[in-house]
Amino acid sequence: VIDIRKENSQGHPQGSLIQRASIRFKTTLMNTLMDVLRHRPGWVEVKDEGEWDFYWCDVSWLRENFDHTYMDEHVRISHFRNHYELTRKNYMVKNLKRFRKQLEREAGKLEAAKCDFFPKTFEMPCEYHLFVEEFRKNPGITWIMKPVARSQGKGIFLFRRLKDIMDWRKGTAGKKLTSLEAPPARNTVNPSGSHDSRSSDDQKDEIPVENYVAQRYIENPYLIGGRKFDLRVYVLVMSYIPLRAWLYRDGFARFSNTRFTLSSIDDQYVHLTNVAVQKTSPDYHPKKGCKWMLQRFRQYLASKHGPEAVEALFSDMDNIFVRSLQSVQKVIISDKHCFELYGYDILIDQNLKPWLLEVNASPSLTASSQEDYELKTCLLEDTLHVVDMEARLTGREKRVGGFDLMWNDGPVSREEGTPDLSGMGNFVTNTHLGCINDRSNQLRQLFRSLQSQKKASS
Repeated sequence: VIDIRKENSQGHPQGSLIQRASIRFKTTLMNTLMDVLRHRPGWVEVKDEGEWDFYWCDVSWLRENFDHTYMDEHVRISHFRNHYELTRKNYMVKNLKRFRKQLEREAGKLEAAKCDFFPKTFEMPCEYHLFVEEFRKNPGITWIMKPVARSQGKGIFLFRRLKDIMDWRKGTAGKKLTSLEAPPARNTVNPSGSHDSRSSDDQKDEIPVENYVAQRYIENPYLIGGRKFDLRVYVLVMSYIPLRAWLYRDGFARFSNTRFTLSSIDDQYVHLTNVAVQKTSPDYHPKKGCKWMLQRFRQYLASKHGPEAVEALFSDMDNIFVRSLQSVQKVIISDKHCFELYGYDILIDQNLKPWLLEVNASPSLTASSQEDYELKTCLLEDTLHVVDMEARLTGREKRVGGFDLMWNDGPVSREEGTPDLSGMGNFVTNTHLGCINDRSNQLRQLFRSLQSQKKASS
């Protein structure tokens, strides 16, 4: 295997200068990802600890092995070393608060206010006294407690009385905690027949002490059919320095099975939209599931509120993706071997304001329905196209399949050419979340065009 790639002016490998017989991949995730990797032309699976070119690893492997593993120039791995700065609930909030203060100092209050997209949050137990102060200012409102490093709704509970927190602090809140925990994940089967015992939505790093965040609960969620939901959106980061991020067009809304009410704060089926929780509901229909594709959600909102309100909402979501990434840009170790596919969880309230709930470093790649399987298969195929182990891209692409380049060391415009950002006049961000995803046609045209360019240059 000979690798003689050179880089163009954007630091992207030039496809015409590579000679590699095959790409050796490794992964421990037996789900949609394995199906996609095994079907990719020219990719060969490596099962032992032998040499690999591409490793979709879990975060525990990363923590134990990254520092002791030599990687050639072309090698790619699926996480940044300290990804938890964005994907651990307490770190995410700490970084966003710090970034907001920095913006206020450097650009003023108006700019800083663009970071007001996460609910008031306190880390427990270290900010317990600050939390109590805030709690007493607004008696009677609902708060939600979440463990910082668990997923699938495990360990979450809602409360309105300080006594519940006192019980938690003394370690006697076990009964309440257990009642709201999702049962252990069972092996699930993809439509393709492959199994996945890791159906967790995020393999969080283990931490010795169970830290929590206490977060103000959003009491006025936007409801569809009387039910609460949140959105899962996919963002692919190829580099933090400079920041280069892609937004996927598809995603889904995850619904609760039970109609929303604040009169029953102990009912997990009302308040937690995690699929791992909802599929244990007595009313759950496996074939029907509890998801809407984002296109359907966007059309529904447009019919209710008009296209302008929907544009404003989706633009506010773009702001969340960019600001959250900027908040960790200086603390994430930006290694050229690393990329990350994040799963963002967004809640919409009745005023059509989006709220960032959390960011997952290992969004679930297990399918809960045929539609879900197709979405995740296309998402992963397009992720591999952008990561570009085959070195076919030029580095100037603004769209690859279902991914649109959202940020490239600055906002990316839908229009061709370099936009004038001085007054942000007619600038429209290159994002198409929830829009038509004609990825197959786009990929055909893209690779045909790249092949023609290659022939012309040779």
